Amino acid sequence: MTSVSLIGLNTLPTITSGTDLVAEILDAADREAVAFQDGDILVVAQKIVSKAEGRLLPLSALAPSADAARLAEVTQKDARLVEAILSESVGTLRTRPGLMVVEHRLGHIMANAGIDRSNIGGDADMILLLPEDPDASAAALREGIAAATGSEIGVIVSDSFGRPWRMGTTGVAIGVAGPAMLLDRRGEADRDGRRLEVTEVAFADSVAAAGVLVMGEGAEGRPAVVVRGLDWTPTHQGARDGLRPAGQDLFR
Repeated sequence: MTSVSLIGLNTLPTITSGTDLVAEILDAADREAVAFQDGDILVVAQKIVSKAEGRLLPLSALAPSADAARLAEVTQKDARLVEAILSESVGTLRTRPGLMVVEHRLGHIMANAGIDRSNIGGDADMILLLPEDPDASAAALREGIAAATGSEIGVIVSDSFGRPWRMGTTGVAIGVAGPAMLLDRRGEADRDGRRLEVTEVAFADSVAAAGVLVMGEGAEGRPAVVVRGLDWTPTHQGARDGLRPAGQDLFR
């Protein structure tokens, strides 16, 4: 592996609840003459997966709890939005005006439980939640595309995360089917023959971040990217395999 190609799919339609994502991705690939090949990794934005799975929720359906009302004052957020964040989380780690850092029910430490209000349509009352099971979502896409094309591909569902020690967001794998989430290189030798003691490569996160460079973070409308040229072996790992145990997390 000496080069990698990132091929954005530009003609996907607006995704709504119940959209057949496999069919729409295959149609877009056909229109753009992108034929899936063995070893390709399809990176898809969490947003279109959540939309297709009907993870939209109207704020008007939520009744804020006392905890939500209290945190709404601290964070200066809509109390109904805070209620949604709490409902999607198993714990709150940090709060400040405009931000809640929580442990999502999927295990991710993230801002505002990954709840999104951008690029989901014009209804200001609606919010978008993460998929119920992003690993299962990735697996369904992988199986559907393999059945239609005969190609052994991988699928990564990406989302944008901030990091406690860096500014800005980057793509992170929240759903994985096929590629390794982590490549454990401990025990191998470096170029000088020294034994690697701690090296674990966040492979799926790296691919997700590469895909997001082509997807964009604003109005680009390019929520699926084919990553071609990587050398990988199928595994049974999922995104949870990349979560750091709480006892090893120095930032909590």
